Amino acid sequence: MHLLRRTVRAACCLVVAGVVMGGVAACTAGAESEPDDSVDSTPSSSVPASGTAPMVFAFVCRDDGVPGRTETFTTYSAVWEAGRTDCRAQRITGTEASAQQQDAVDAAAGESTIEQLAATCAVSGTAPWTTPIESAAEARTAAGLAIYCPGHPEMDHLRDAIAAYRG
Repeated sequence: MHLLRRTVRAACCLVVAGVVMGGVAACTAGAESEPDDSVDSTPSSSVPASGTAPMVFAFVCRDDGVPGRTETFTTYSAVWEAGRTDCRAQRITGTEASAQQQDAVDAAAGESTIEQLAATCAVSGTAPWTTPIESAAEARTAAGLAIYCPGHPEMDHLRDAIAAYRG
């Protein structure tokens, strides 16, 4: 687990180094990583934007086979491949939403934060990806997801559910 956290930390530093133009990024890949409980899980959408770098998320997911164990993924496709159904999005870099992210939040019309959309985009095999849409709130969240993660492996079902709800 420590090796995974060190690898994620090193990858994050590389991403930050690529985003920071002309700056120098320092990493402590060999340093002891922090436990998951120490991560600030306050939604970043309530933090005022102070730059132009788009938000990038990692996904902390429960391991369905081992109670209390989590695993961190840095891409949606890795989470989909692992078949995780319970994840939270953790911002690793960036200060404001990209145009696509903002359009998704706008389409969700107050039903979901950017972190909630990102976390829902990471999971598969669970609602809303496998269930019908039964309320206006679910329809707004689904509209946000359709914009946020158009490449999701269960997007066809979600689009069908949106169409059926709108009827």
